[in-house]
Amino acid sequence: MTSATLERTTRTAKTTRTIAVLRIESPLGPLLAGATEAGVGVLEFATEGSFEAQRQALAVKHQATIVAGTTNEHLELLRRELRDYFAGRLSDFTVPLIYDGTHFQRGVWDSLRAIPYGQTCSYEQLATTVGSPRAVRAVGTANGCNRITILVPCHRVINKSGALGGYGGGLDRKRFLLDLEATHVARLI
Repeated sequence: MTSATLERTTRTAKTTRTIAVLRIESPLGPLLAGATEAGVGVLEFATEGSFEAQRQALAVKHQATIVAGTTNEHLELLRRELRDYFAGRLSDFTVPLIYDGTHFQRGVWDSLRAIPYGQTCSYEQLATTVGSPRAVRAVGTANGCNRITILVPCHRVINKSGALGGYGGGLDRKRFLLDLEATHVARLI
């Protein structure tokens, strides 16, 4: 980024909503993290080629200026908590979260956050939990719209048969996260 671009970005950031965006390394590959002054609103798996596209989509969705490579208190806390989570020392995240979505989606995401560390539930059970037992597909769709991976633990939802089902980050990552939590559950709870 040139100094002129940085100056324009900084000037614009002072007059509009800003989202600090940071790359965080993890055992599962790089994560794109984004936060406002209110909390973390994005944590997604990314590849080198997708970072710029994800940043641009984030700017459009939130009508905000993206300030890449910067950090704030929420991103620093997120970085520490993710390090401890992957080391098996943390089961509950405390970093504030912000998420936009429909009333139904927010209900699903709140219910995802209530699934205990090291445990799973089915899409059907999750639908019942949110008060819509016949809305299994809608729950699956809302689950797939989650943009705060790991912290809103959509990886803990599996098929009724016990099969993993889908996961935006890929089934290998889902299996890794479930195995990580299963390995450390007794020690952390």
